[in-house]
Amino acid sequence: MAQIFLLEDDPILGKAIQLQLELENYEVRWSQSLAEARRSFADSSRSDLYLLDVNLPDGDGFTFSRWLRSEGVLTPIIFLTARTDEESVVQGFENGANDYIRKPFGHREVLARIKNQLSDKKPSLDLIRYAGLTLIKNQQVLKSGDTFIPLNRREFEILMVFFSQPETIVSRERLISAFSSGEEIFDRTVDSHISHIRTRLTKHGINNIKIISVYGQGYRLEKTV
Repeated sequence: MAQIFLLEDDPILGKAIQLQLELENYEVRWSQSLAEARRSFADSSRSDLYLLDVNLPDGDGFTFSRWLRSEGVLTPIIFLTARTDEESVVQGFENGANDYIRKPFGHREVLARIKNQLSDKKPSLDLIRYAGLTLIKNQQVLKSGDTFIPLNRREFEILMVFFSQPETIVSRERLISAFSSGEEIFDRTVDSHISHIRTRLTKHGINNIKIISVYGQGYRLEKTV
C-alpha cells in the first residue's frame, strides 16, 4: 500500500482528500501546518508521494518542499494551490515540485496525477552517461563521482534530452515536447529550469559541462574539459 503525505491546513478539504485517497487504498499521513509536517516527517518512515498545499498558517509548501529536497528526499512532490499565475508555477518547480494542481480541482484529477507520479517508478536501474556524469533514471538523480544530486522531474527530463543529444542545439520546443504530462508549459518555465540546473551544477562543483544559450535557437550542452 502506497503512503501519501498530505500537507493541507483546510480541515474540510484535507479530510475530503484523505477519505478519497483511503477509498483508493492509499495510506494517508495528514499534517495541517509546516511545524506538524516536519515533526511527522521526523517521526515516521518516508512516504511514497508528498501532496502539499502552498499557503499554510506558519509558512508555505514551497519551504517544506525545498527542505525535503535538502534532506535528500527524491520522492514525487505535487503542489495544491489556488495560485494560478505563471510566477507561482515556476516557483513551485524551482522548489522541487514534480507536478502542480490548481484549486479548485476534482478528486479524479488528483488521483490521476498521483497515479501518474507513482507509475513513474521503475524497478530497473537505467543509466545515461556524458562527460563523466551519470543520470540515474529510476532515482531521478545526477551522479558525479560519489555525489548524488537530486533533481525535480522537469530538471531531470531536460538533462535527459541534453545527455541524449550532447553538443547539439536543442530548441525550447524540443525540451517542452520531452516533458511528461502535467501542467501547462511556458518558454519562461523552461528558462527557469535551465537556470536552476546551472545553479545546481555550480553548487556541487561540477565544471566539466555547461549549458550554453544559443540566441534565437535554444540551448546546447558542452564539455568544458
